[in-house]
Amino acid sequence: MTAKAQVTISDNRETGLSRRGFVKGALAAAATGLLASCSPAAREAFFQRHFRELTQDDKERILDRLEAEYGRKYGGEFTVDAAPAAEGVQFAYALDLSRCVGCRRCVHACVKENNQSRDPEMHWITVLQMDKEKGIDLSHATAYYNPKQVPEEGHFYVPVACQQCRRPQCVTVCPVGATWQEPDGIVVIDYNWCIGCRLCMAACPYGARHFNWAEPNIPDDEVNRDTHYLGNRPRYKGVVEKCTFCIQRTRNGRYPACVEACPVGARKFGNILDKDSEIRYVIENKRVFILKEEINTQPKFYYFYGV
Repeated sequence: MTAKAQVTISDNRETGLSRRGFVKGALAAAATGLLASCSPAAREAFFQRHFRELTQDDKERILDRLEAEYGRKYGGEFTVDAAPAAEGVQFAYALDLSRCVGCRRCVHACVKENNQSRDPEMHWITVLQMDKEKGIDLSHATAYYNPKQVPEEGHFYVPVACQQCRRPQCVTVCPVGATWQEPDGIVVIDYNWCIGCRLCMAACPYGARHFNWAEPNIPDDEVNRDTHYLGNRPRYKGVVEKCTFCIQRTRNGRYPACVEACPVGARKFGNILDKDSEIRYVIENKRVFILKEEINTQPKFYYFYGV
């Protein structure tokens, strides 16, 4: 079995129809009529079964089709990887609030790595500026700070992205099983299976999920062509997306892009099951906390003060 064969795959958008649109009963007849005019390959893709029902050859064929689809749209060769979760791995993240300077380089590194739309612009990381006198106070935080220089006197910064909860409410509410938690703890979305109902967005207490109201727009020369099916492959209008701990990198032994981009070393990432890992050291030896602990979502994203 190759890596490509171990993913969740559903329909595609080559037909010009979304699954959400087809599901709507009022459109079913029209959709069926339109599909009748499509190629056999497009019809087969649209009616594709859930990945658990597919043969390995079927999955390989779908990944090949996606690579061809993206290649035609953006030019060049695309890789749609599907590296599975490794055994004995539980990814976790820690952020040193005493070091973060609010420069937002993590935000822009994330956009570049994960193929987020530039127009309309989408960010998976939101950096909140807070008042030191008030401490951690989300009700008085702002994401719209713009001083000439950071860090700004009297303030500190709290970057927020998907908290990769152990009890992800977003997964619980999805009516079609388009989002789930992988064995290594990463909560993922199948962009082809998502029907765009946004119930997951309403359920997320961290505002970490984002909806593509328009067709994502990425300049051809800025597209990252090294992708993962459950991560940074190009998305569609009408689907939800979010941080995946850079699954296309971390399952291949690399750090998330935001970790590498941080100029002050505020971001820590690794396998929490590894007793010798930096993330394990932080959790065992620093005073860590999580956001909104009272709602018991049990995030794997920790905050701490290193100094």
